[in-house]
Amino acid sequence: MSQVSDIDESLYSRQLYVLGHEAMHHMKKADVLIAGMRGLGVEIAKNVILAGVKSVTVQDEGIASWEDLSSQFYLEESSIGQNRAQCSLSKLLKLNPYVTVSAHTGPLHENLLAQFQVVVLTNSSLDEQRKIGKYCHSSGIQFITADTKGLCGQIFCDFGEQFEVADWNGVPPVFATIDHISRGNPGIVTCTDKHEFQDGDFVAFSEVLGMTELNSCGQVEIKVLGKPYTFSICDTSLFSEYEKGGVATEVKMPKMFHFQALHDAISNPQMVMTGYGKTNKHHTLHLAFQALHCFVKRAGRLPKPRDQADAKMLLAMMRELKSEAQLELDEDIVRKFAFTAQGNLGPVNSFIGGLAAQEVLKASSRKFTPVQQWLYFDALECLPEEEEEKEEVRLLTEHNFAPTGSRYDGQIAVFGKAFQEKLGKQKYFLVGTGAIGCELLKNFALIGLGAAEDGHITVTDMDSIEKSNLNRQFLFTSEDIGRLKSETAMQAILKMNPSMHITAHQNRVDPESEEVYGNKFFSSLDGVAAALDNLEARVYLDGRCVQHQKPLLEGGTLGTRGHTTVVVPFLTDSYGVPGSSLQKAIPLCTLKNFPYLIEHTLQWARDEFEGLFKQVPENVNQYLTDHEFLQRTLERGEAGALEVLAQLHGSVGSQRPAVWEDCVTWARLRWEILYNNDIRQLLHCFPPHQMTSSGLPFWSGQKKCPHPLTFSPNNATHMDYIIAAANLYAQIYKIKGTRDRNTIREVLEKVHVPSFTPKSGVKIHVTDQDMEKDKENIIILELKMCLKCPCMQDDDTNFHMDFIVAASNLRAENYGIPPADRLKSKLVAGRIIPAIATTTAAVAGLMCLELYKLVQGHRRIELYRPAFLNLAVQTCVFYQPLAPQLFTVKTALFERVRQGGTITTETADKLSIKLEGTHTWSPKTQETESELC
Repeated sequence: MSQVSDIDESLYSRQLYVLGHEAMHHMKKADVLIAGMRGLGVEIAKNVILAGVKSVTVQDEGIASWEDLSSQFYLEESSIGQNRAQCSLSKLLKLNPYVTVSAHTGPLHENLLAQFQVVVLTNSSLDEQRKIGKYCHSSGIQFITADTKGLCGQIFCDFGEQFEVADWNGVPPVFATIDHISRGNPGIVTCTDKHEFQDGDFVAFSEVLGMTELNSCGQVEIKVLGKPYTFSICDTSLFSEYEKGGVATEVKMPKMFHFQALHDAISNPQMVMTGYGKTNKHHTLHLAFQALHCFVKRAGRLPKPRDQADAKMLLAMMRELKSEAQLELDEDIVRKFAFTAQGNLGPVNSFIGGLAAQEVLKASSRKFTPVQQWLYFDALECLPEEEEEKEEVRLLTEHNFAPTGSRYDGQIAVFGKAFQEKLGKQKYFLVGTGAIGCELLKNFALIGLGAAEDGHITVTDMDSIEKSNLNRQFLFTSEDIGRLKSETAMQAILKMNPSMHITAHQNRVDPESEEVYGNKFFSSLDGVAAALDNLEARVYLDGRCVQHQKPLLEGGTLGTRGHTTVVVPFLTDSYGVPGSSLQKAIPLCTLKNFPYLIEHTLQWARDEFEGLFKQVPENVNQYLTDHEFLQRTLERGEAGALEVLAQLHGSVGSQRPAVWEDCVTWARLRWEILYNNDIRQLLHCFPPHQMTSSGLPFWSGQKKCPHPLTFSPNNATHMDYIIAAANLYAQIYKIKGTRDRNTIREVLEKVHVPSFTPKSGVKIHVTDQDMEKDKENIIILELKMCLKCPCMQDDDTNFHMDFIVAASNLRAENYGIPPADRLKSKLVAGRIIPAIATTTAAVAGLMCLELYKLVQGHRRIELYRPAFLNLAVQTCVFYQPLAPQLFTVKTALFERVRQGGTITTETADKLSIKLEGTHTWSPKTQETESELC
C-alpha cells in the first residue's frame, strides 16, 4: 500500500498543498505532549490536532479561573474551579477524528515524557523549563517552550544537536527551459527566459537532446553568471554536442540545524528577529522574562497591573541580570512589561500559539526552518497613547485594572475597565466566516467585542460547510457539513461567550447587496473586518469603507505566508489594489497549441470543462429565458457568435443524445478530436523538422513537439476521460450514466470513429497577436429544451475533477509533459489557495491587536503595524502603513467660495456638490488638500 493511501485528502487537501505527503506522513507518527491548558496551550493544541499528528496529550494540574476565560476558548463559566485539561478535552476530541487526544491531570515526570517525540511547555516556571529541557535534549525529544504575558510573547526551540530538514523554505522548485548548452569546462547553460537560480543551487536536467549525458548525471551544482539568462555547470567538454530542448529543475538539498539545550542557550541567546524598532528590544524582553520568573519565585505572584513598586522591583532584578549580560536595557519596555504581565489576551495567544504550533509541525515533519532558538514578540504599542494617558490619568489607576470577577479580567489587567466597556459597545461587520473568519470570531468572543447591550456584530457568508473546511475552520465539525457557515459559526461563538450580540447573514457583499448593506447600515458601524479570499471583493469592501470613512481590518493567508492590513480613515492609505496580487495570464496560443508546463494543460482542461459542460448549457438556458439573447448574439457578427449558435444547434439537434450509449459515443469522438486529430493537424502545419525564417528549429525552447495518441480501452487514463466526459454529458440531458468500465467498453466496441486526413491551408496562430477573428454567417436556431448546468465544486464524486485530471494528463502526454496527480490538478484547476491553521491563527491574532488600537482611537500612524509573515522560515515583518494620498484641487485665479453666517451640514453638502461638479472631486472617496481661496 502506498504511503499516500492513509491520508484523507478530502480533509487535508489545503494543508497537503502546504506540507506535502512526505511531511504529513512523518507527522502522523508523532506523539505530542502539550503542558498547560490556559489560553496559549489550548491554542497550540487546537492547531496541532487540526494538522493531523498521531496523538496529542494535554496536561494541566491547575483549575480554571475567571481570568482564564479571557483567552481559553474551550472553557465555559461552568468550568470555573475544575481542571483545565479535563474541561478542554471534550471539545479538542471533536477537532480531528484521525488524532488521538487525551488529558493528563498529574505532574510531569520522566516516564511520561519518554512516551513523546515532541514536548511543549506553556506558561511554566523557568526551573521546570530547565529541568524538562535538559531531559528532552539528552533523550532526543524535540522540546519547545512558549509563554505570553500581557502584550508580550516568547518561544524557545531545541530540536537536538543535529536536526536535518528536507525542505527549508517550502517554495516549489524553480525551473528553466534551455536554449543552449556549451561544451567546455565549465559548461555554460543559456535559458530561454530569465532564470531564478542562485549561486550554490543544485539542478537536475531532463529532456535534453544531443547532450543526453546531462539527463542522467543527477544533481549538478551551478554558478550564476553575470547575465540573468545563463549559469555554469560541470565540465561538459567530453559530452555530446547539444542539439535542442531541455529543462533544468532545482533540486532541494537537505539542511542541517544545530541546537543548544535551554540551560546553555539562555545565557548565549540566538534570536529570530521580529518587528522593527530598537535592536536591543529582543534582548530586553529576553531579560524581562527571566526577571519575571525571579519576581514570581520571590513574591509568589505576578506584578500587579500599573503598580509602580512592582515595576521598580522587576527593573532592579533585570539590572542584576544585565550586569552579567552587559546589555543596554530599554527601561520603558520593562515598565510596560511589568504593568501588563498579569494580562492574558486572546489575540496575543492566537499569534504566539500559531507560531508555536508551526514549530511543533516542523519538529514532527522535518519540513521548514525551525526557530533558532529564541523568538520574542511584543505589541506594547497597543497601550494607550501617551497623550491619552495624560488626559485620562484618573482611569489609569490600579483600581481601574483590578479584577472584577468577570471573563474579561485577563484583558482588564492590560487595558482597564473603561476600555472593556468601550469594546463591548462596538458595532462591527465581519465579511467571511472561512478560516480567518472563524479565528476572528473566536477572538471577538474572547475580547468581548460587541458583547455589551449597545454592541453588535453582523457576519455574512454565503457558503456552506464542506469537509475540506474542517482542517482549519475549527468552529465547524463533521456534523455541520452542508450547513451554512455564518449560522453555524454564530452558534459556536455564542457557546464560547453567551453575551455576544451577533446576527448571521448569507449575502455576498457586492453592488447587488447594497439594498441590505447600504448607507444606513455602514453609517451605523464602528468598523469592518474582511476575511475574504477574493481580491475583487476585498477592493469593493475597501471602497465602501473609504466612502463611509470606516476603519477596515483585512488579512489573508497563502500556505505559511500571511499578511494583515489596517485602514484608518484620514490617517492611512486604503487597501487599494496591490499589483503583486494579480496573476500573470497564460497566453492563449500557449494554451491552444504550445503548452510546455502541466499548469498549461490543466488550465486548458478547465477551459474545456467549462466550455463543454458549463457554457453551452448556460447559453441554452439564457436563450430560453432571455428574449434578447439571440439578438445580442447575432449582433456580435464574428466567429464567436457562429460558434455559440452552432453549439446551441448541436445541443438540441444533431448532437443531442437520447440514450446513455449516445453519451459514450460523443465522449469517444471528442477524445479522438482532441488527442489525435488536432495534434495531427498541428504537425501537418508545423512538421517536426520545421525551420523558422531565421533558420532555427521551430520546435525548440518552450515549443514542445507533440505526438498524437492512439485510443486504447485498456489504458486507464483513456478510460478515465471517457467515463467522466460521458457522465457529465449525460447529466446535462438528465440521462442516467454509469461508472462500470466493462459496460462502457462494450459500447466503445460499437463506436465508429471516422478517419481523419489533415487539411492544407489551415491557419494556426503562433502568437496571440495572430489570433484574428474571422467573420462568418450566422445560423438561426429553434431551441426547445432547458439543459442542466453543472459547475465545478469541491466534490470528488461528481466527475468534475475526474474529467479535468484525465483531460490534462492526456494533453500532457501529447506534449511529453510529466503528468500531475489529482491533488496537484485540483490545486491548479480549482484555483485553490493552500492553507494551514497555524498561519490563520497568527494572522487573526495580529488583526485583533490592530483592533485594540482602532477602538482606543490611536492617531499616530507609527503605532499601527501591518505585517507580512512566513511561518516556514519564521519571518515576521512589521511596517508602518502609508499615509493617505493628498489631492490638490486646482481653481481659476478669480474663483471664490463665499458663505455668510453659520456653516451648517446643508451648507457643507452644497459645497461638496459644487466641488464635484466643477473639480471632479468627491469627499466620499478621498481626502483633499484644497487650494481654494
